[in-house]
Amino acid sequence: MNLHQLNTEARVGHVDELNLIAIEGGDYLLEARVKGRAHPLSDSRGQRLRVHSVEEARDLLKALPLLSLNLLHWSVQDEMCGMGTHPEEDLKVPISQRSAW
Repeated sequence: MNLHQLNTEARVGHVDELNLIAIEGGDYLLEARVKGRAHPLSDSRGQRLRVHSVEEARDLLKALPLLSLNLLHWSVQDEMCGMGTHPEEDLKVPISQRSAW
């Protein structure tokens, strides 16, 4: 899904939420949830859309209707030494689509 398709889906109310997924190296991937299914956002070349900050993501999304936006960090418990077995829980924090500055 590209930004134009996301805009179309958002305007008709099909987007459940947007997730800004933190990945290694300090970058983020954007994912839209439409009718319960994950749709990674892609750039103009068809590659996964990668942003370098929350503010860069907000800038890309400013033309869209306001949507539920979450910052998502994968569970790191499986990488921690001496942590026994615990259910994996990802960290999902709601954030504002518009800058708080």
